[in-house]
Amino acid sequence: MARDSSATKARLLDAALTEFAAHGIAGARVDRIAEAAGANKRLIYVYFGNKEQLFDHVMQRALEAGAESVPFDVEDLPGYAGAIFDHLVARPELMRLVVWKQLERPAATPAQEGAYAAKIDAVTAAQRAGRLDSAFLPSDVLTLVLALSQAWFAAAGGPATEPDGSPWSEQRRARHRAAVVEAVRRFTAPARHT
Repeated sequence: MARDSSATKARLLDAALTEFAAHGIAGARVDRIAEAAGANKRLIYVYFGNKEQLFDHVMQRALEAGAESVPFDVEDLPGYAGAIFDHLVARPELMRLVVWKQLERPAATPAQEGAYAAKIDAVTAAQRAGRLDSAFLPSDVLTLVLALSQAWFAAAGGPATEPDGSPWSEQRRARHRAAVVEAVRRFTAPARHT
């Protein structure tokens, strides 16, 4: 029974991710989520609470999956930025989910605040040790790394698509990824003293 409920929860969360990415919280429909998951709508409320709480579960799950797939590495912020870029190429619905979160539930959750604070602490320590440029505040460094990693997915014309709507060519994607990595490398490199 526990295995079945775990599988049902996972199906509901997968279906909810798709629904929320497409429609946001206000436009998402619990009926569609349940139908897509092949589950009873009542189970959404039993397992997750209301629609907003379900959205929070979906976001938390996406963030945890991202942290597992793309571990933070303060010693290689350019590589970290490139890995985030790759993660978003593989999971384009995540940027839509993030945009909906910013629009409809902009406050950070305690888990998000904790993860962000730990990364800022790591950047602070690397700056103090001279391994990262200290010209920027640690919070600005982290924000810029994340923003550069995500920039192409929020650009006009849609995430990672050609003007005709087709996916980027491998060559174009590699060029954009290289630009992200190089930009992060340049602004985080320790200043040279002459």
